[in-house]
Amino acid sequence: MIIGSHVSYGSKGLVGSVEEALSYGANTFMFYTGAPQNTIRKPIDKEQVLEAQKLMQENKIDINTVICHAPYIVNLANNLDEAKYNFSINFLKNEVARCEEMAIKYLVLHPGSSVGIEKKQALDNIIFGLNQILKRDTDVTILLETMAGKGTELGRTIEEIKYLIEGVENQDKIGVCIDTCHLNDAGYDMRDFKTFLDTFDKEIGINKIKCVHVNDSKNSINTHKDRHANIGLGTLGFETILNIVNNEQLKDVPKILETPYIGEDDNDKNRIYPPYKMEIEMLKKGEFKENLLEEIREFYKEETKN
Repeated sequence: MIIGSHVSYGSKGLVGSVEEALSYGANTFMFYTGAPQNTIRKPIDKEQVLEAQKLMQENKIDINTVICHAPYIVNLANNLDEAKYNFSINFLKNEVARCEEMAIKYLVLHPGSSVGIEKKQALDNIIFGLNQILKRDTDVTILLETMAGKGTELGRTIEEIKYLIEGVENQDKIGVCIDTCHLNDAGYDMRDFKTFLDTFDKEIGINKIKCVHVNDSKNSINTHKDRHANIGLGTLGFETILNIVNNEQLKDVPKILETPYIGEDDNDKNRIYPPYKMEIEMLKKGEFKENLLEEIREFYKEETKN
């Protein structure tokens, strides 16, 4: 199983990301090259990149399965403010170049939100932007993420994703990241994952799926809310998620956890402890931990003592 989680990218850059992934028992990971909520980015440190690549090789992490994620706030769908629209395009061009500097092959992108313009025009804006970014000599594939459909989000349905992909000129530079929470919240029944995959394969082609975001959901199906839950503690449940991560058709596709951090106790809303070590272990073993949150807390409390 190729499985990891979202990890941080701080002062140590990609080296810190690799070290964090290894601490969770992961063999891949996903990172942002800066804060996901803004577009402030520092130059890539080439020495850190070389050190990170060496560390990956030593620990059998295939860099071709490592995922970068674009920040949430870039929006290719809305061009009412031409300056902001052009900024999004240029930022993503630079983010693709940053991925190339690090030899990262995949960049996940939220398609965008229409925010006051007609949906067809918004979809066409996304296509136009992608065609400015994805040139033939680009060595990065952008993965459009399936979205929950919150507000005016685009990419909620297979049909919308298909329309976007078909509009991209360089077909080998575009793919899809499916998100289990988002798909549930968008109205797709993850308990019948085979039917979803069959439909996706017929409409788009299963070969376009290059990443799976593995998240339980706090919401019932078709509620369009996008609220992630820890594995086995949401409406999808452990067996449904286990079935997805073990799907034979997706065995070579990296699975990335984006589940919530947990507080010191049930009343603490601060996100203190990452759940990924325990969740990855559960999915590898195929065994659900009934006291998952308490085990995570106890593990990190012991780590702090030591």
